[in-house]
Amino acid sequence: MLRAGGCREALGVNSVWLAEYHFSAISVLSSPITIASAIAAGPNASALAWRWCSCPWPIRSTSPRTSHVGHTSVRVGVEFGVGRGTFPDTHDGFNSPFAESRERFDEYLEIVVKAWTQERFSSRANTIGATTCGCGPSRYRASPPIRVGINLGSHLSPRRTPGNSAFIINPSGCSALSELAPHIKQYREAWHAAGHAGLLRWGFGCRSTWPRTAERAYAEPRASTMAAMQGLGNRVADSASRGHHRRLERSGRNTVRNMTYDDWLRDKVVYGTPEKVVDRLRQLRDELDLTQILYEVNHGRQLPYALQLENLKLINERVIPQLK
Repeated sequence: MLRAGGCREALGVNSVWLAEYHFSAISVLSSPITIASAIAAGPNASALAWRWCSCPWPIRSTSPRTSHVGHTSVRVGVEFGVGRGTFPDTHDGFNSPFAESRERFDEYLEIVVKAWTQERFSSRANTIGATTCGCGPSRYRASPPIRVGINLGSHLSPRRTPGNSAFIINPSGCSALSELAPHIKQYREAWHAAGHAGLLRWGFGCRSTWPRTAERAYAEPRASTMAAMQGLGNRVADSASRGHHRRLERSGRNTVRNMTYDDWLRDKVVYGTPEKVVDRLRQLRDELDLTQILYEVNHGRQLPYALQLENLKLINERVIPQLK
């Protein structure tokens, strides 16, 4: 995460999550590492540059650019986030077979870490062939902290995941937040079985809003949230028609496309007054043993800018202090 000075003074924000998207309506940021460089030029910032890690060019597009951001700003802490890419349409745009995405993710992340920490390295990745190369002088003694984004029940290869990793749960991949606990337990057991020591850190990508009254918390985000529900439902249905995500499509009454707004409020997001949100986040933190919460203030991308700013002020003034 990049700790940004100007926003921090005004709104209490001390980090920003830069997520990469391609080929969809939410593709507002296609190069998080470039934006992280711009943030790094400002005073006192920390950034999580979130990079899709199944694309076919892990060395050229990821390793040197991330290391240069970390080396060129002494006041910035860089964390590197990676995700496999949940839906096949993203992989289609890069002509990268979705059926290979799990293997590619494991192999590419291994290559990125080697490129960061070794002057020259060799890799025998099945998906891009044997490679021996180096990425120049801008390298780390150890890789920066890594955040791995996962969906409910998604593939995890603990033996190939660096020991300094943490995991970020994407709640879109579950019918209800209450379903997450047994899967986190399973991942934690696999992590320790792979020989990793210490605490396995878990974060939670939270879609939330914090108006000052319960009535506003229910009504104001409704249209934007319904747009997000429809968009996710359509993508899940399209993926299922191609043989992917059938578990989500068959998940009974909680199937994404059949959920009502009230279902969504109960099972997928954390909306309410600051006091209600504090109670819910404390409950999730204890149930899921979370070590980090990443929050999104514009779920569905249709909230007015003024409401987004109000959300930021309320969470930093009346929610975050209660969770410490």
